[in-house]
Amino acid sequence: MKTVILAGGFGTRLSEYTDLVPKPMVEIAGQPILWHIMNIYAHYGYNDFVVALGYKGEVIKDYFLNYYSLKSDFTIDLSKGSAKYLRKKTMDWKVSLVDTGSNSMTGGRLKRLAEFIGDETFMLTYGDGVANIDIHKLVEFHRSHGKMATITAVHPAARFGELVLSKENDVMSFKEKPQTTQGWINGGFFVLEPEFLDLIEGDSTVLEEGPLESTARSGQLKAYLHDGFWQCMDTVRDKNVLEELWQTQRARWKVWE
Repeated sequence: MKTVILAGGFGTRLSEYTDLVPKPMVEIAGQPILWHIMNIYAHYGYNDFVVALGYKGEVIKDYFLNYYSLKSDFTIDLSKGSAKYLRKKTMDWKVSLVDTGSNSMTGGRLKRLAEFIGDETFMLTYGDGVANIDIHKLVEFHRSHGKMATITAVHPAARFGELVLSKENDVMSFKEKPQTTQGWINGGFFVLEPEFLDLIEGDSTVLEEGPLESTARSGQLKAYLHDGFWQCMDTVRDKNVLEELWQTQRARWKVWE
């Protein structure tokens, strides 16, 4: 099963970094967040990726084209113009990098990938969010209900400390910036049937508006409830949160070894 990753947006709220690189290439612990996302899927055996490129897509292409040389030790014989890898760190990933236009919207990018996706069930996520989601359980849930689409519903992280109060306004508990327990939001990590692509009109289609809204109205959209860790990287503050979690050994999305 292929995994599609949307990696073409401008990332304007991370302009301190995205003036130079696309958002999926902004690093957490020295690795692009795109690498972290792909490792989550690969941990569960899903290692066939299709990456929808747009803004500064050449940076992502360069990263994968030079992946082995950047991650491995090697000796270069300048007289022969040859290179020999000393310790080659291999990855069993297949990565298709496809330019889906600089100004395409999320739905439009997905539509442009139809020929690469084919006629099979596929997964889709954004290039800026991580979670300790069990991909096997997600796929099993999708197959169990027989609908066209599954969306992962998550609890967002609270921006401020969360208080639990009694009727007399006594503070029963205090949690500093926890994952909220109220409300669900779109956390990405979709599983979709190929006919979903027929609901997308063109480049200007926003995935979260027309296609997903019409799927919901027709009763073809089910939610997989993920109560565990989830965090997007939408702002510099979000990036700093993820970096701190990694550096303090609390990166709960790191399901791989």
